[in-house]
Amino acid sequence: MASTREIRRRIKSIKSTAQITKAMQMVAASKMRKAQQAAIDVRPFIRMVYRIQRRAVTRVSDFTHPLLDVRPVKKRLIILVSSDKGLCGALNSNLFRLVGRYDHRSTVFITAGRKAAQFVARTRRELVADFPYGDTPRFAEARAIAAMARDLFVKGDVDEVILVATRFINTLTQEAMALEYLPIGEVKGIRIPGADPEEELAGDATEFRFEPSAEHILSYLFSHYLNVLLYTVLLNAKASEQSARMVSMKSATDNANTMIKDLTLHYNKLRQGAITQELLEIAGGQAN
Repeated sequence: MASTREIRRRIKSIKSTAQITKAMQMVAASKMRKAQQAAIDVRPFIRMVYRIQRRAVTRVSDFTHPLLDVRPVKKRLIILVSSDKGLCGALNSNLFRLVGRYDHRSTVFITAGRKAAQFVARTRRELVADFPYGDTPRFAEARAIAAMARDLFVKGDVDEVILVATRFINTLTQEAMALEYLPIGEVKGIRIPGADPEEELAGDATEFRFEPSAEHILSYLFSHYLNVLLYTVLLNAKASEQSARMVSMKSATDNANTMIKDLTLHYNKLRQGAITQELLEIAGGQAN
């Protein structure tokens, strides 16, 4: 049985840990609000870009483009977006579990986030490039990743590009997703809220006129759509990371406070027992 001195030492240690987790919770909560708002604000924009891109494609017949080229998948590229730091619950492990479904012998990786790069190195998978992104993702960071993925696909180095990242739903819920990125087509694996269904787009008979040409406009739309989609994914990943870390640190702080209460109660019981024993010994000595 632990002595009162050991219990006091343990209570002091847990209090110090609780102060740290509480501070981390407050920092994560501050960053979380900003990241969540950014992820929510970009949704109407990606919805609009997706709708324009899909409507334009359905109005052009006999149009071909390298980014639309569907071919047998001999080699796959996965863009893996993770957090830079840990202490965010099962956020990263859910992503890595999803990546495990793909054959590592025919898959190469572009990573964003230190945890993703560490996972690829630890599991001896092939890493093509690693891109950092900050607490506030910038469009230029997304554009650089998208440009490299496009180049690899157009050159024929890879036949398919998959985005594996975390979709932000709310503060308590974040979902690991695998999204078909290239070749461009209907978004599968994730529903873009508010986007028109493919059946509705195909059935719309509205006449379109393209200036200067359909090829010129669609080529621009494709590149811009891929940039915006990846930017949206980065914002969602950062909002998910900060939300998961805030919840994780709050849970750790609550658990620490519960342990302190239990240990304090146990300490008081031991002290009471020791005092009672001393009183009995004194009383017995006086009787003798």
